[in-house]
Amino acid sequence: MWKMAKIAALAVGLAAAMSASAGEVEVLHYWTSGGEAKSAAELKKIMQGKGHTWRDFAVAGGGGDSAMTVLKSRVISGNPPSAAQTKGPAIQEWASEGVLANVDALAKTEKWDEVLPKVVADVMKYKGSYVAAPVNVHRVNWLWASSDALKKAGVASMPKTWDEFFAAADKLKAAGLIPVAHGGQNWQDFTTFESVVLGVGGAKFYQDALVKLDDKAIHSDTMKKSLETFRRIKTYTDPGASGRDWNLATAMLIQGKAGFQLMGDWAKGEFIAAGKAPGKEFQCAAAPGAAGAFTFNVDSFILFKLKDAAAQKAQSDLASSIMSPEFQEVFNLNKGSIPVRTGQKMDKFDDCAKASAKDFADTAKSGGLVPSVAHGMAIAPATEGAIKDAVSQFWNDDKVSVADAMKKIATAAKTK
Repeated sequence: MWKMAKIAALAVGLAAAMSASAGEVEVLHYWTSGGEAKSAAELKKIMQGKGHTWRDFAVAGGGGDSAMTVLKSRVISGNPPSAAQTKGPAIQEWASEGVLANVDALAKTEKWDEVLPKVVADVMKYKGSYVAAPVNVHRVNWLWASSDALKKAGVASMPKTWDEFFAAADKLKAAGLIPVAHGGQNWQDFTTFESVVLGVGGAKFYQDALVKLDDKAIHSDTMKKSLETFRRIKTYTDPGASGRDWNLATAMLIQGKAGFQLMGDWAKGEFIAAGKAPGKEFQCAAAPGAAGAFTFNVDSFILFKLKDAAAQKAQSDLASSIMSPEFQEVFNLNKGSIPVRTGQKMDKFDDCAKASAKDFADTAKSGGLVPSVAHGMAIAPATEGAIKDAVSQFWNDDKVSVADAMKKIATAAKTK
């Protein structure tokens, strides 16, 4: 998983670093801004209430890459933190190195298998045992809209199909508005693409083509239609889309300059921060054609093997606290996501979150709950990166034909 030789020198330098003292949890997380920072403070408070000490895993520069380098060197030197924020296939990569703790005893006591959908629980496990605790669920396949823009264009309701979407986009264009706010970055391109594939082909096709990377599915008529639909969406974006950050695209809806945005539920946080309310100034709905499906992006913490008994107890209490209904509520109210526990009380959440929670529970039963490829939940990072590049190339270059795009995606799917 990592090149030992490259970081051996770092490991030597960090070997003497303080190990977790009795009752201490040291946590690597990226919750540094706004609502996320509030949530981290809440978790810290819960842990202190249980008699433990909280220590942030501090990294100079703070970025994800530098944090990962220091984390790897700490693990190699036998001095890991209690927990680190990680998600998707990376959980299994860490587990395969034999450095993660087995938390089955806690999971069994607290009935994690009963409160987590199987498809989410499986991501948290390695060879059938829990090695990570999930924090939340982001729904990725959302369609957001500016109520003012829709009203101005005479669009009466949120589109349920791609045909309805394009009809609404034509009305927005005719009203002098930007129909689709988009940011031209490869993860944003793929966020749109995977919602199109899901809406055109359904959950089973999505799994076959984008998760299992089945060659037949990639070269199918359904993929052809998905790529054609995806390309058509681009014709409704503005020339300034290239390189635009996602939150600036959301701001175009907040300002009433654009009609729609295809983006995960973190976009809702931008509307709320601007004092806008769901159902009033902005609208939320499942992306067209995908009301019966749900692409998930789950934040989680991997738990490292620790030697000290008091540190192990503190780590177990941390995992328990992360999964507690109390923390699940406060964290997700701050973050704009929803609790990962099914059956959680949603009284304090807004209508978009309530709809998301209902769809999360329903799709967990129907088979429509699928991992987001765009957000690192489904396939190996190298493969994901190669497919994203192929899709963005198709989005950015009209000279790339649909047939060429299918070939490029198929080739990228073989990247290891």
